[in-house]
Amino acid sequence: MARKSTKKTVSDAVSRRVMKSLDGFAIELPSWGFADTGTRFGKFFQDAAASTVDEKFHDAGLVNQLTGACPSVAVHVLWDFSDPTDPASGRALKKIAKANGVRVGSINPNVFQDGAYKLGSFCSPDPKSRKSALDHTLDSIKLGKAVGSKVLTMWLADGTNYPGQDSIYRRKHDLQNALKKIHGAMDKQWGGSTLLIEYKPFEPAFYHTDIADWGMSAAYCRHAGKRAKVLVDTGHHLPGCNIEHIVAFLLDEGMLGGFHFNDKKYADDDLTLGSIDPYAVFRIFDQIAQHEFETGKASKIEYMVDQSHNLKPKLEAMVQTVCEAQKLYAKAQLVDRKALARAQKQGDIVGAEMILRGAFDADVSGLLGDWRRKQGLSVDPLVALRDSGVVQELGKKRAAARKARGEVQSSSYA
Repeated sequence: MARKSTKKTVSDAVSRRVMKSLDGFAIELPSWGFADTGTRFGKFFQDAAASTVDEKFHDAGLVNQLTGACPSVAVHVLWDFSDPTDPASGRALKKIAKANGVRVGSINPNVFQDGAYKLGSFCSPDPKSRKSALDHTLDSIKLGKAVGSKVLTMWLADGTNYPGQDSIYRRKHDLQNALKKIHGAMDKQWGGSTLLIEYKPFEPAFYHTDIADWGMSAAYCRHAGKRAKVLVDTGHHLPGCNIEHIVAFLLDEGMLGGFHFNDKKYADDDLTLGSIDPYAVFRIFDQIAQHEFETGKASKIEYMVDQSHNLKPKLEAMVQTVCEAQKLYAKAQLVDRKALARAQKQGDIVGAEMILRGAFDADVSGLLGDWRRKQGLSVDPLVALRDSGVVQELGKKRAAARKARGEVQSSSYA
């Protein structure tokens, strides 16, 4: 019934356009999204969670097989490379990725985990900590080149907890200088690469964060150089923030580099995409499609997932997110841009809104099913995963392997 309903409301020309857009829509998976994670109160174990790099890439490869939309895997340097200072470990990781039908995607330096970064990394008052962060990032650039990646993603936990704790001006200048050096090294050593700079209004710092919003990120990008772009994490905004306005502004400025997709109810909750507000995600995709309509040019955007699935089974949660992203992306392609422009020109507020709502409310399951059949995929990847029993099989196999290695953990989740 869903397929018939879609065919009635979508013309053949629109259907072809949506199908073509899905061909080019790829979303990167995070290696850490398949591993056991937790909160500040504890870590929650799942038997089927990946505990080795091989298992992470196996799971990412499986999601790609099911969805046909996830050819690359984001990696954290300290968590995924056997030697974060040796490019040879990058080449080894590249082989693991290839064996699982994917490639290594964005490179994420880790400048927040070590005790040396208690007061910050690039912004720390301690010059040794600043040097450590820079050295690690320069090593990460070498790894990125070795694996054939084209993206370096920077998220900093830097900030302060109390007024007067440190000089905001000194911290800003030190961060500017560091990012400029990083950009310069990428220019010389890693041709064609892009530096993505993320922002976050608070946490773990609670008084001020050194890159607190998109405007600060954009300013740092401009100081760094032409290859630096803003990375928008959909969970990194204060309540009520109009994210699609930010997206539109950055697109028009040529400063939008990519996304970290997740959802939230309160703060940076790392929930599966669209689980709280799918209309918000649709509105983001709508602005991207609108920009492409108005400029006649496709936007070069890195779409990435950044989620922490503490309770949902890792594989199921990742497939859920990818399918939701495909669905909402497809809906945004249904918007009649010419009709929308006429309504806007006439000041027809209700008419314009109804055009958007019509696309959002449309049933695209038939279109997605047709696209998946053409790719040789299951019409419903999540149902296929659940019916396969692979999560349960992996749970038994991996629990036994951990036990054999002497790793003890208690879990009530499959």
